[in-house]
Amino acid sequence: MTAQDLIDRFGPIPLARIRLDVSPGMATEEDLLRIRDRTDRLCELVDGILVEKVMGYWESYLAGLLLHFLNHFVRQHNLGIVAGADGMMRISRRRVRIPDVSFVSWARLPPGTLPTEPIPDLVPDLAVEVLSEGNTEQEMKEKRRDIFSNGCRLMWFVDHRTATIEVFTAMDRSIVLRENQTLEGGDVLPGFSLRLTDLFTKPRPPG
Repeated sequence: MTAQDLIDRFGPIPLARIRLDVSPGMATEEDLLRIRDRTDRLCELVDGILVEKVMGYWESYLAGLLLHFLNHFVRQHNLGIVAGADGMMRISRRRVRIPDVSFVSWARLPPGTLPTEPIPDLVPDLAVEVLSEGNTEQEMKEKRRDIFSNGCRLMWFVDHRTATIEVFTAMDRSIVLRENQTLEGGDVLPGFSLRLTDLFTKPRPPG
C-alpha cells in the first residue's frame, strides 16, 4: 500500500498518523494493543491499517468536560456507561473505533456485567468526536459510516475552532448548533441538555 493509496482512502491525512510498525493493510488487534502498551499511543484499526488518534490539549479538555457532564447525567438516571478517549470498541470485523467520549446503554450490555476485555464487541448509542486539526473530512465521514451502519443512534462532532457541535442522527442527517444554543440528548439521552456556552467558554482564574 502506497502513500497515495492512504491519501485516497483517508483524504489529506498527515502520514505520520499511519503507523508503519506493521505494513498498512496487515495490522491486527494484537498489533494495536502492543503499540498501546509499548508507546501509550492509541490507534484505530481500519481494515488492517493502524490510524493514530490525534488530540491536542484543548481538545482533551473539551472531551473531559463532556465526559463529566454526560457521566453525571447517566449515573444520576442509571442509564448505562460513559467511557473516555481510550475506550476501544470492536465495531465490526477488522474495525476498532475509539470515540473521544461514548455512551452505551444498559440494553447493549450483558445483564449485570461490564466488559473487561481490552476491545469489547460494542457499538455506542452515542459517540462523540472532538475534531482536531489533523482530522480530515474523508476520515470522519468513514468513521461516521462505520458507527452508524453498526447501530449507533447519535453522534456529536465538536469543533472548538468554530465553537459548534454538529449533531448527527444518521449518517447524512445533521444539524449544526452554535455557541448560543443548547445541546440535547434526544431519544438517546432524554432530558439531557447542555448550553454550548458552558462547554466552549474558556475558564479563567479567580479574580
